[in-house]
Amino acid sequence: MSIRQNNTLFLEQWLSSISGNVSTSQSSSSLSSRAIVQTWAEIRDCLQSQALQPRHLQSMNLLLDSQVSLYVADTQAKLLLSILSSEKIALPNEAYTPLLRLLYVWVRKSSRPSPSLMDSAADVLLKFLDTEYGQIKDPIVFANTVLLLAAISYVPSASERSKTVCLDLVCRLLEQDYILISSFGALLLSHVLAGIGYALCSSGNAHFVRILDSLMGIWGKEDGPPCSLRNGLMILHLVEWVIPGIMKLNSQEKLQTFTLQALETPKLDYPPSGLVMAAGGVLRALNRSITSVQRLDLVSRLRFSSENILKSIAQNLITKMGRSISVANDGSTGLLLQCISLAVARAGPVSSHASLFISLAAALLTEIVPLRRLYTRILGSSVSSHGLEFDEAKEHLNSVLFKEAGSVTACFCNQYVSADEESRNVVENAFWRFCQEIYSGHRLAALLLHDREDQLLSNIEKMAESAFLMVVVFASTVSKHKLSSDLAPEIRMQTSVSILVSFSCMEYFRRIRLPEYMDTIRGVVVSVQENETACTTFVESMPPYADLTNAKEFPHLVKYTWLNDEVQTSRMLFYLRVIPTCIERLSALLFSEVVTPTMFLYMEHPNEKVSRASHSMFVAFISLGKEADGNETAPLKEQLAFYYILKSLSGYPEFTPFDGMASGFAHLIQHLPAGSPAIFYCIHSLAEKAQNLCSIVSVQNADLWKNWQGELEPCKKLLDLLLRFISLVDIQVLPDLMKVLAQLIIQLPKDGQNVVLNELYEHVAESDDVIRKPSLVSWLQSLSYLCYRDFDNTSRNAASKNKIGPEESSAASLPNPSQGAEGLSSRL
Repeated sequence: MSIRQNNTLFLEQWLSSISGNVSTSQSSSSLSSRAIVQTWAEIRDCLQSQALQPRHLQSMNLLLDSQVSLYVADTQAKLLLSILSSEKIALPNEAYTPLLRLLYVWVRKSSRPSPSLMDSAADVLLKFLDTEYGQIKDPIVFANTVLLLAAISYVPSASERSKTVCLDLVCRLLEQDYILISSFGALLLSHVLAGIGYALCSSGNAHFVRILDSLMGIWGKEDGPPCSLRNGLMILHLVEWVIPGIMKLNSQEKLQTFTLQALETPKLDYPPSGLVMAAGGVLRALNRSITSVQRLDLVSRLRFSSENILKSIAQNLITKMGRSISVANDGSTGLLLQCISLAVARAGPVSSHASLFISLAAALLTEIVPLRRLYTRILGSSVSSHGLEFDEAKEHLNSVLFKEAGSVTACFCNQYVSADEESRNVVENAFWRFCQEIYSGHRLAALLLHDREDQLLSNIEKMAESAFLMVVVFASTVSKHKLSSDLAPEIRMQTSVSILVSFSCMEYFRRIRLPEYMDTIRGVVVSVQENETACTTFVESMPPYADLTNAKEFPHLVKYTWLNDEVQTSRMLFYLRVIPTCIERLSALLFSEVVTPTMFLYMEHPNEKVSRASHSMFVAFISLGKEADGNETAPLKEQLAFYYILKSLSGYPEFTPFDGMASGFAHLIQHLPAGSPAIFYCIHSLAEKAQNLCSIVSVQNADLWKNWQGELEPCKKLLDLLLRFISLVDIQVLPDLMKVLAQLIIQLPKDGQNVVLNELYEHVAESDDVIRKPSLVSWLQSLSYLCYRDFDNTSRNAASKNKIGPEESSAASLPNPSQGAEGLSSRL
């Protein structure tokens, strides 16, 4: 038996809360024992005075406000019945609801209600329905009357006569006055459905058939209640509650009737959404209940029939849709997709079937994450107002459908594992297409709504974050299946590229660390690295330079700036990070025409993370080994190196990140051929940039030159980089580097010279390079002497402007200083 049924005291409250509706529970206020006694005394005065005053009605409602802790004894129930049946007391319409609700509390909370009192309650309600009810016809009274009648029939100690009377009345109300249900809100509907649940568990087969027909049939009537997802969820959980109750009573006849009438041969006017939810409720109940051996055959039939009707309805839906699982749906199709997705998600394990698999995919892409529908409406409506879209987005975020996105995705991925290859391909293509459409749609929407409708944009991005998680989980499932199977290499390659391109489109929405995301990328990158065609295909999927900097699709925007296009920037950052992993497979022509323009463009991006990734791309290319250096790659390295140096230094320190630039220059020095003109150009350009940066700082501020902080920090970083080059450059480039460094250091103020010379001393002293160290020692001695001589003979200002003459063009050729040389040699 289901645990839910044992613990559900007020079934209508549980149905409402578990279905995502506002709780029907009354106020949590609690009356003291004395207050309760006084309140009942006030109500008893009504019977004695033979008149119902407003204060009496207020007392009843006060008791209902404490419904959670309230207990209604038999004597109090007798009082309520006397008031309800009194011919002398004129009851206003608003009095019937609290009277019926208090009697319902009595029935549900009383452990042993008096059988005779139960008989009296049945008679009073029969009389009430034959007399006063006809003049009232109030939906609230109708709902509470059904609930009370069914609850009485559900009490084990009630006589068969009372049960029969109550069930007859329930059937009569449902069959004759179902039209009142159409005016219900969700809260009142839960009352009627709870009454149906009590009645189904307590009825004989004749009543069972009529009540079940009302449950499944009222949704299809023209004047009946509307079909909706929340109503459907209440059906699902009602069936979940009813099935264990029937099984507990060991009523095989009722189980067979339910199977036949609701699952195997339902009437034509039973709406598919209701049937789907009923089937989901059966499966949920069976997956949570303990099945005895005696009922095993019947339960197996019940499970098979439930799964079969789910698959049958899904198949009819897919036939109607034509497997177009990426397009917007009409109202009925959308509702059915929602019901199928939540029925499967809440049912527990369900056998795999192509129709269910495709239906779940369609629900995820069009109903659970309705982003494309929102984008279309936003871009097609007035720029100044998106009130309807805001309301729709906010409502969807709070909906039970959206909150179930994770569980639906999990069920969908379980279905994928057992699906046929054709269905998998259809769904995979739909998902990859979905990612590209989300990228395009959100890029437009973000630029349009930014600083205009920020709250709407925020709500949409919350949906998109859920879409990102959905895509990642699905892609992880796909990669585990296709990349580890014996499928053809072409299929594995195509799948890997599709996943990478899709991830690039969704990168903007990656707001949390997700292990499945990185694991999937690692897996598919390995697959792509193995195939030159796959690498080429992935790189060619990158948006071309012309599209990155222009906005042909934004005619309604006054101005487009690629720097502000955050969605596009996130996608390009993904490419900048992934392409280096397969760069060895790219031809020089492809890298030059496709990658290079984008790489240099994003070096100018103000976001340091993006700019640094562009520098890393250059490092990956310039570091290609000799085996990758064909006749085309080597000249391209030289050509790009010149432009890289110019581009990097022109943006430093404004937006060029030093770490990225330093890594690029260091690899350029190491990996270009010895004596390459680009290496000499790099050294001279760095020195010139450092000199320019230092020259704009006041020489009068000695503290700056001692600490190299603030304005001097960018210059100091360039000097440090040049000092690093001493141990990196080829031996034939070293003399030119020493000359440039000497010229630069001599022009510094004395405090700056001291700092740099001290670093040079340490660098040379720690060097174990026996080839270049003798030259460095001699050079450093000469440089030290030159700095000492200049500052000893001239003022600081003159020294800062001093230029090395032609006779001193190479500091390495200067004579050793006569003073201080021995001390320097001892340090080195």
